[in-house]
Amino acid sequence: MRTPRRGSAYDQAEAAFKSATTKPPPSASAKSATPPEGKELVSLRLDRAVLEHFQDEGPGWQERINSALRAAAGLDTE
Repeated sequence: MRTPRRGSAYDQAEAAFKSATTKPPPSASAKSATPPEGKELVSLRLDRAVLEHFQDEGPGWQERINSALRAAAGLDTE
């Protein structure tokens, strides 16, 4: 069995892959910063009746569910 030489194309490719796919360690300032406001894609199971209730009013049903959840969680500031 032959071992790859140091600096071989394989070693270089592996090093490039690792540097491109490795997350940098979190900085101290990143830990204290508040997370950005945004949307996150999740999978959620809802009762059929609940889903139909929000979808009956047409487009925008996901925003209406989000608003209802924000209100229920006490996050509504409007």
